[in-house]
Amino acid sequence: MANPSAAARRRRTTGPAPSLTGPASDVHPVLRRTTAPPAVLDLLAQARAGLEETAVLETPNERYATAHLAALRTAAAVLAARGRPETNPRRRARIRSAWEVLPEIAPELTEWSALFASGAARRARAEAGIQGAAGQRDADDLIRDAGMFLRIVERMLVLQPVLPQPRSDAVETRETAGPRARGELPDTG
Repeated sequence: MANPSAAARRRRTTGPAPSLTGPASDVHPVLRRTTAPPAVLDLLAQARAGLEETAVLETPNERYATAHLAALRTAAAVLAARGRPETNPRRRARIRSAWEVLPEIAPELTEWSALFASGAARRARAEAGIQGAAGQRDADDLIRDAGMFLRIVERMLVLQPVLPQPRSDAVETRETAGPRARGELPDTG
């Protein structure tokens, strides 16, 4: 079995990053990858690919619909990662859009949910090919918003902030200190 590369080992690391300059010099959170279910990672990759595709699409309708679909896939990743909202088992649940369910699963994304829900009808018109359903500015704004939404969700689901800890070899403890530091030798200084 081949040894994994250093980059692969770093990607799998979920613990804190060691501080390079000492125990108190770095107190800012550092983003580290955590493991997310494959379905979540796939949905996020599809969303990113959709946003990249908007750069080569020609019409505002196509760009708008593709960006909205990327945002929808991003929301689906959150739903896949966090589960389903509580429902009454005796009552048959009606089908609801991801934008309706998302605030129940991730209340911190409520405003994003409202933003993208408000664009769902425009997306439907754009996908139907209705002339002028989305203008250039509408498409550009939605692409920017969907990209920001994707980055926020990636940080929520894939990247986790952790505080760096001091390097174990940089901190001298009573057990690792020399005999003079432990007070076992007389100071003849």
